[in-house]
Amino acid sequence: MTDLAAQVQELMDREAIRDCLYRYCRGIDRADEAALRSSYWPDATDRHGPYSGPVEGFIDWAKRVWATGPRNIHVVSNILITFTGPDGAAVESYFTAHQRGAGADGVVRQVMLIGRYCDRFEKRGNEWRVAARTVVYDWAEDQPVPEGTEAERFGPRQPIGGAFPDDPVYHIPPRP
Repeated sequence: MTDLAAQVQELMDREAIRDCLYRYCRGIDRADEAALRSSYWPDATDRHGPYSGPVEGFIDWAKRVWATGPRNIHVVSNILITFTGPDGAAVESYFTAHQRGAGADGVVRQVMLIGRYCDRFEKRGNEWRVAARTVVYDWAEDQPVPEGTEAERFGPRQPIGGAFPDDPVYHIPPRP
């Protein structure tokens, strides 16, 4: 491979890793199981707050949380990618997460979390996905739960984001 071809491939690999991180955010925030699954290899592991184990268990946990109708927003930034070979990368991504929902006790809580995803990515075929994730928490702040309904709080700021398949992102029309 020429130097230019290798540089282009590295840029494509970096962009594929970023896309995977963004798919994770969409999946977890929009309760989109397919998007969430597409960000992990089926044999991946995740150490994520109270959960630690195979990714399938993490996805099951997320589905139980989604069933309670939470509101989640995850934003990733400061994505640092270090390639560990042609098919591996160590990736550190900062995240900010705003989460509101009912806990197991039925009480609605709101929290802002800031931390990092420390990921081992693997490229299998032409696709990059998370093979192992450790979520590192650098900040946790309980916040007051806002009063009133979402319709009252958002007012004319419509539409309000929602879960798959109702969120407007799933209804962007194709190019004519």
